[in-house]
Amino acid sequence: ATIPSVAAFVGLSTNWMGVKMLFYPIEYTGTEWYRESPNVPYGVFGWQGVVPCKTEKMASRLTDIVTDRLLTVEEAFGRLDPNVLAVLLLPIIEEELLKELPQAYGGWMISLVRPVLPYVLGRVLAQLQKEIDGILDLRSVVLEAFVRDKQVLVELFQKVGRLELDFLVESGLGFGFILGLFQMMAWVVKPKPWTLPVAGAVVGYVTNWIAIKLLFDPAEPVAVGPITVQGLFEARQVEVSDEFGKFMAGRVLNSSKLLQSLSRDGQEGGLYAFLRRQLPYPVPEFILSTAVRAVANAADKPKEFPELHRYMTRTLDVENTLAY
Repeated sequence: ATIPSVAAFVGLSTNWMGVKMLFYPIEYTGTEWYRESPNVPYGVFGWQGVVPCKTEKMASRLTDIVTDRLLTVEEAFGRLDPNVLAVLLLPIIEEELLKELPQAYGGWMISLVRPVLPYVLGRVLAQLQKEIDGILDLRSVVLEAFVRDKQVLVELFQKVGRLELDFLVESGLGFGFILGLFQMMAWVVKPKPWTLPVAGAVVGYVTNWIAIKLLFDPAEPVAVGPITVQGLFEARQVEVSDEFGKFMAGRVLNSSKLLQSLSRDGQEGGLYAFLRRQLPYPVPEFILSTAVRAVANAADKPKEFPELHRYMTRTLDVENTLAY
């Protein structure tokens, strides 16, 4: 039983190592000798996880799926009520104005304009919804989230495919033992120095091939006598979709990330230019830049403005939109 037991251990350990090498290390580690390009995970005495190595390519494809098939920025922001959003943003803008205006008359000026601010802000936000596609680039938000921090993409794969990855590792034990029996028979028939290494290589290849086939094939349920057979990953599509939607809503397309993108570049950004088009030139520039800073401040400090972020999260409903 030694050969099957060793084959089972080797199958388990090599599959575990293979799964780890898919994701780690996040950055290339080792020498750069004979590494063809940054998109190649290996060189001589060097390795980078396949997923972080291919981050840009994988993230681009994932971004296409999200923005072309699942969610549009007009659809998402069209769910927000401009008047409710105006009420939630108003105190944040007032707070920024108090920082900008001289203390002597800052409070007096805010008291003067406060009665009309909700109306003006509501009108501006309603128009912003109509032009949001030209101001907020949803594709850039998604792509940047993955490319800026490769760990995010790694965690997405690990979270969504955790059961399949566990199966891939654990199947090495069972399949390795079973195929180890054939390896043992090969040794009995042909007890040569090369028998066990060659048979071991075949066992490793076949165990991985079987495990991967079981993950994805058949894609559709197939009746085999009294049982129905389907690839493990394909059979979990509903659960996988739920996990994907939850992850994207929490880590990639949350309210903070969207507000950050909206207020990016300050006076050089799209939001400032939009406000300048909407408000007449007698409105001073510092009012517009203050409004942009207020949005950026709300994005950076969600714990200080929980009502705004709760409203956006609940109303945008990114999680359920991406899950179905």
